[in-house]
Amino acid sequence: MTGEARNPSSDEQPLDGLTVLDASRVLVGPFCTMQLGDLGADVIKVERPDGGDQTRGWHPPTYGEESAYYVSINRNKRSVTLNLASEDGREVFRDLASEADVLVENFRVGKMEEWGLDYSTLKERNPDLVYCSLSGYGEWGPQKDRPAYDIMMQAEGGMMSITGEENGPPVRVGVAIADIGAGMYATQAILAALLYRELGDSGGQKIDVSLLDGQVAWMSYMASNYFATGDPPGRMGSKHPTIAPYQAFETTDGYVVVATASENLWPKFCRALDREDLIDDERFAVNADRVENRSELDQILDDEFAQYSTAEAVARMEEAGVPASRVRDMEEVFDNPQVRARNMQQTVEHPTIGQMKMAGSPMHFSQTPTAIERHPPLLGEHTEEILHEFGYDSETIANLDDRDIIG
Repeated sequence: MTGEARNPSSDEQPLDGLTVLDASRVLVGPFCTMQLGDLGADVIKVERPDGGDQTRGWHPPTYGEESAYYVSINRNKRSVTLNLASEDGREVFRDLASEADVLVENFRVGKMEEWGLDYSTLKERNPDLVYCSLSGYGEWGPQKDRPAYDIMMQAEGGMMSITGEENGPPVRVGVAIADIGAGMYATQAILAALLYRELGDSGGQKIDVSLLDGQVAWMSYMASNYFATGDPPGRMGSKHPTIAPYQAFETTDGYVVVATASENLWPKFCRALDREDLIDDERFAVNADRVENRSELDQILDDEFAQYSTAEAVARMEEAGVPASRVRDMEEVFDNPQVRARNMQQTVEHPTIGQMKMAGSPMHFSQTPTAIERHPPLLGEHTEEILHEFGYDSETIANLDDRDIIG
């Protein structure tokens, strides 16, 4: 990359020319590097020869013969198999890292240093390298060596203390948001480090992102509520701690979600339910009153919504100008005309599956659009291609293969 201005063409992408060496697996790292790949970076996914990324084996369900989990987070990458347990394999990795712009890894804390693949070692050959390490608890602190999984991070970071029904058991969010959140923070940090590198003569730097830190940061206003009051917030189901009504209500055939998020919506909401009497009820006059008298209001509204089907309730709210929606499942999500209009369902050609549907990228640019240009790679699909690009001749590659360094 250079800091020179350029006039982008319609087929250029923001990170064209950037090389990312992806030594991560499972979710947090691959989610981060998929975003970089969507933005145009050449992402080289380094995998173990004996099975590759663990998520390749996480099935059912499968998409054709591929793990549905694996394909969801590994598009726009090329796969090279490399045995990092061997010194020869690690030396090949050092060669790749010497020409990369970014390295992403999520091995246990200390493993890359043990292998001689840590930032201090690799920056000697490549001082411009942006090196991002991802872990459960971070690289320092009394818990840095603990194993970590998403459900643990949702529990330790506070998310499960505020998720679930009131007086009910704690509930994990349905997707692995600790991994996804940390992956998003990692992408932001990498892009910031690249910008800093390009704007000056500072070279690369080391980035440390942890799942726990990400969950703590995501507590946002819940953390602020605690700091302000000294009382830890609890579980409230779909309700909002400082807005009412802002929640799901049960109908005759499902649920409707309503967001009465400003004072001017409250009269509209009441009229939509033919309950104009509530507008001037002193218990519910302003939002602070509605929050304070939430239990009484909930009982009234539960009874009202129980009279309508979900479609009827949504229609009444929308006609009155009150934000509302039914709770959509995946089929309904991808049938949504707005989702389709925004290209959030795309297809890519896969060598064994054929046309593969995928969720699109939410990043939309006016001049340098994101694109799905590569299918989630087969294990080692690009090993020879990549090694040739990095100066390895056919004889050397064959020798590495014979010794199980690359296959």
